[in-house]
Amino acid sequence: MANYSKLHNTKKLLAFGTLFLLNLSTVIAQKPIIQTKYTADPAPMVHNDTIFLYTSHDEDDAKGFKMLDWLLYTSTDMVNWTEHGAVASLKDFKWAKQDNGAWAVQCIERNGKFYLYCPMHGGGIGVLVSDSPYGPFKDPLGKRLVYSDHNIWDDIDPSPFIDDDGQAYLYWGNPHLYYVKLNEDMISTSGEVVKVDSKPKNYQEGPWVWKRKNHYYLSYASTCCPEGIGYAMSNSATGPWEYKGMIIDASEKTRGNHPGIIDYKGKSYVFGHTYDLLKSETSTFYERRSVDAEEMIYNEDGTIKNYSYFTKEGPEQIETLNPFRRIEAETMAWSKGVKADKSKESGVYVTQIHNGDFIQLRGVDFQKGAKKIELIAASLNGGTIEVRLDNVDGPIIGTSKIENTGGGQNWKTFKTKVKKVNGVHDLFFVFKGEQGELFNFDAWKFSK
Repeated sequence: MANYSKLHNTKKLLAFGTLFLLNLSTVIAQKPIIQTKYTADPAPMVHNDTIFLYTSHDEDDAKGFKMLDWLLYTSTDMVNWTEHGAVASLKDFKWAKQDNGAWAVQCIERNGKFYLYCPMHGGGIGVLVSDSPYGPFKDPLGKRLVYSDHNIWDDIDPSPFIDDDGQAYLYWGNPHLYYVKLNEDMISTSGEVVKVDSKPKNYQEGPWVWKRKNHYYLSYASTCCPEGIGYAMSNSATGPWEYKGMIIDASEKTRGNHPGIIDYKGKSYVFGHTYDLLKSETSTFYERRSVDAEEMIYNEDGTIKNYSYFTKEGPEQIETLNPFRRIEAETMAWSKGVKADKSKESGVYVTQIHNGDFIQLRGVDFQKGAKKIELIAASLNGGTIEVRLDNVDGPIIGTSKIENTGGGQNWKTFKTKVKKVNGVHDLFFVFKGEQGELFNFDAWKFSK
């Protein structure tokens, strides 16, 4: 069979060399990073060499705020993200109103347990605990953890931080900034709630605190509206805070925002959210946001480089993807048309697949060659999956016919030979078929 690496990529490899192999984000630039759902209020956490990205969730039919649960995504390369569905919801708090109050959360690990701090808009801040970052999370208190006497509607956007001396803090607040000390159990507090008088003048909400090289940092969503991401610095976790500038400028592109900051594999990243996905679909404004990310660069004095907006390129891919292991279909860098759903039988899978929809993965390393692919799907109608390289209309290396399996949860493995491919490529699954929903897609794996 034809070797597509030689036929289609010789010129590219000669021109770009190693840069082409490692920085495929410049070949096909996409943003925002999640497309199958509307996501907001990103809260990234690094654990076991993996990024766990917790987000709030704007429902597909939201006009104003309609938020009922919290989602989880993971990545090890900053461009391909795997959806894990809802890890917690308002239903996990029996004492809370079951309305649209599932606003911004943040997760932190301590002593082998994971603590998810959740605001009940208008009802204070609760906490859930799990033995795993994937959940399940449970309410250990049966009541709210903190609320302040000022105006309970201000008790949003909780952000935990553990200092080098082991003291933990919880920050929150709109339009004021508050903090309280957390005990080592992370589910009880010590001392009174403190209102921070030194908050920056353009502070609005969404605090995120971290430490780097003896500098304490406070990032936040700036005064609405529009909102950018500003930051301040201090010599202490409790301030006083000195305003330093904007990480992401406030502009007409950024009606809302919410920062999340991590260090990962030698680089730093800032997450936020935009309305770019919504704007690509309609000119009508709804509260349907989408998470973006950007590499964050420090200056020599510890200040942070400014961006006018999230760049189209976004972060570079920091490692290639191995296609010779089971990859969940809900792992993707970009997609068109598809959604993700979750069932008890199969977990998360890709659904609402129609003719012309596709999934893209970036930086897939076929090494010395792939000859076959297995695809797990379920269907009543059926269709085909075209396996393409480098572009949505790139060369087809294989086509798999997905036949009727007797139901949308009756999973079957379809094995297909592919034209020999090696090297690093972007990979596309392009879906074809008649009208209506074609099939559900659960996972895939190449073999040599």
